[in-house]
Amino acid sequence: MPSLRTALQWLLVAAPAVTLALPAQRNVLTPRIVARQEAAPSASSSSAAPAASAPPAAAPAPGGGLTDIDILQFALTAEHLESAFYQQGFAKFPMSDFQALGLSDTNIKSLQQVAQTEATHVSTLLSVISGAGTQPVQPCQYNFAFTDAKAMVATARVLEAVGVSAYLGAAPLINSSDILSAAASIATVESRHQSFIRVASGAEPVPAAFDTALGPRAVFTLAAQFIQSCPEGSNLNIQPFPAIALQNPEKATVGQNLALADASQPAGAQFCAFVAPGGNQFEPLTNGNCVVPQNLSGEVYMMLTKSKSVADAEVLAGPSVIQPS
Repeated sequence: MPSLRTALQWLLVAAPAVTLALPAQRNVLTPRIVARQEAAPSASSSSAAPAASAPPAAAPAPGGGLTDIDILQFALTAEHLESAFYQQGFAKFPMSDFQALGLSDTNIKSLQQVAQTEATHVSTLLSVISGAGTQPVQPCQYNFAFTDAKAMVATARVLEAVGVSAYLGAAPLINSSDILSAAASIATVESRHQSFIRVASGAEPVPAAFDTALGPRAVFTLAAQFIQSCPEGSNLNIQPFPAIALQNPEKATVGQNLALADASQPAGAQFCAFVAPGGNQFEPLTNGNCVVPQNLSGEVYMMLTKSKSVADAEVLAGPSVIQPS
């Protein structure tokens, strides 16, 4: 069995895009990820590493929070989803469907390369987590509700944006310098994915000077819509927020008025929060209506909150992804 450091050095070389989803801040309502710390099966081998190189037990995070192995498990959960998304999409839609969208053969090849790197991320994370003596989480059953190639590309744009945001939420909480170094190289790959898909979608590749961090409940809320069920032991102990139901989602653009499908739900909502690269903006929610504020760009996360805060305790629904540019 390779040491954890050896496995992480491999991770650095392979540079997989781990979409790490952790909170920028902890509070008592942030559920702990079930860590699945069952020991990975060991195989007898004459080439087995000596006892001195056995991987150390993962040190608990400060304050009893998530360990670095927990982070990698969450990353693997997200990478399983992304890899399955591309695999199922390309199996369902022929290349002619993507060409009909105006994508060149080079664009289509690049999109396929995104799919291949996501699959590599999965296989590498599996090896790293197993090498650390932990049983990796397994892929779930997904329902991506594919309708056509155009919808697939549009969903890929959202998934890659969420992946970048998830990593940014995790980076400050990683304890191991090896994992943090790998994650830094990982983030650039996810950002390249997002920039390419924005170009393929006809959008500005670099819409803002900064990206946006998201915590685990927000990330899992966006991912949960695609997950039907997971194998025993591979569920995340995270409760997603309720979804936002709008009467007019097509008007989720700057300056437009948004109306909730039910003005009374969720009870207690006072603000529409727009989590964006330039900072969070809050608009009053009056009779189930709020206005999308100015100065938004790229992928923006809308939440319904009790106060001018997006701490987990204050969020009542969302996020929902809007794309003002």
